[in-house]
Amino acid sequence: MKKFYSEARVIYGDTDAMGIVYHNNYIRWFEQGRTEFLRQIGFPYSELEKVPFWLPVTYVHCDYKSPGFYDDVLEIAAWPAKMTYATVDIAYEIRRKETGELLVTGATGHAMTDDKLKPVRLKKLIPELYAAMTALLEETADEF
Repeated sequence: MKKFYSEARVIYGDTDAMGIVYHNNYIRWFEQGRTEFLRQIGFPYSELEKVPFWLPVTYVHCDYKSPGFYDDVLEIAAWPAKMTYATVDIAYEIRRKETGELLVTGATGHAMTDDKLKPVRLKKLIPELYAAMTALLEETADEF
């Protein structure tokens, strides 16, 4: 499966009183991964909003495997996991870059809407993005 990568460095403000990454920050890094994934396939979210095309979050799932710490460089992987006519799920892995240790896995679900939150069909609204996402999903399916 083709994954799309970005990085983040844990700052002191990302940690809690125990000195580990506060759990909510992984959700923020999911968003970073999703944004960079779209940019890397040629569809920056800032440009999609002009269509208008939005991806409001409908669910978040996060499994914590191992703690991250201050000054860790994190490698964020994001990729499309599932798509219907008006929804898309994005999967994530966050690893400590130095060691490759898996810290978190997760997914987010998104409705595909216009700026009034009315559902839209991606295939009709942005056929190029639909084709790119479909190709990535087919590539992943071919691996199984």
